[in-house]
Amino acid sequence: MKILLSGGSGLIGSALAPRLRADGHEVLRLVRREPRAADEVQWDPMRGELDPADLAGVEAAVHLSGASVNRRWTQSSRRVIRESRVETTSLLAETLAKLSPLPKALLSGSAIGYYGDTGDTIRDEDGPRGEGFLADVVGDWEAATHPAMAAGIRVCRLRTGIVLARQGGALRLQLPIFKLGLGGRLGSGRQYLSWITLEDEIEAIAFLLTADDVSGPVNLVAPGPVTNSAFTKALAQALHRPAFAAVPAFALKLALDGFAEEGLLTGQRLTPRVLTEAGFTFRHPELPEAFAAVLTS
Repeated sequence: MKILLSGGSGLIGSALAPRLRADGHEVLRLVRREPRAADEVQWDPMRGELDPADLAGVEAAVHLSGASVNRRWTQSSRRVIRESRVETTSLLAETLAKLSPLPKALLSGSAIGYYGDTGDTIRDEDGPRGEGFLADVVGDWEAATHPAMAAGIRVCRLRTGIVLARQGGALRLQLPIFKLGLGGRLGSGRQYLSWITLEDEIEAIAFLLTADDVSGPVNLVAPGPVTNSAFTKALAQALHRPAFAAVPAFALKLALDGFAEEGLLTGQRLTPRVLTEAGFTFRHPELPEAFAAVLTS
């Protein structure tokens, strides 16, 4: 297929593009700068600029754009977090809906922050939306795909968990600390982490591109969510280091404000029901084997 990709320079996008090309797909990348190659198309989401003529022949789209939430949530950063998701999705969904013939699918980035804090309760894709800034952003982010859905395009909302990869994401920041033996739980450590390896994330997206009977929200998380304490212990064991430290909740809140409250000290205990029922097989379903694969890749 001819596949349109946004967010191609990010952790997931930069791994997805070569994977799709290896399968024989043609990948057309959206960029905000002047195009430098034949496989690039310029857009300006904040100005609402994306020429439908540049997307002629696109048969599917994978939308992964969005500013990092791993920062102190000032008023301006909250605006950037929201606009970088909602505005880009609205423009892309509206533009895809104008194409003839219509693309077969739009796989649109989303996040498990949709569920808010689930505590010890296990949720699948039918779980209700939670409360808080992240839950509100994700709700608006997903709603922005409606023009594509209304036009008849199959839309999957990729509610991605914590992506485990040495080259990026949260794990890249944790590794130097844990290698020094200074790693530890965050707050009480009882909050659940729903995670997925980068390899399984990429394989799941590739799977969903041709899973014609799957639409709506899809939890991109491994079947084995763990508490922050268990995650800390497993990472320390994989690195053969101790992990006796603990970062108090008040210190995290003082340093990171809202991100600490919603992004680090609350958690989601999720199951990937839609993926598993569709027949997807995880290569790394449990955390110890996931760390073994990720840390040696």
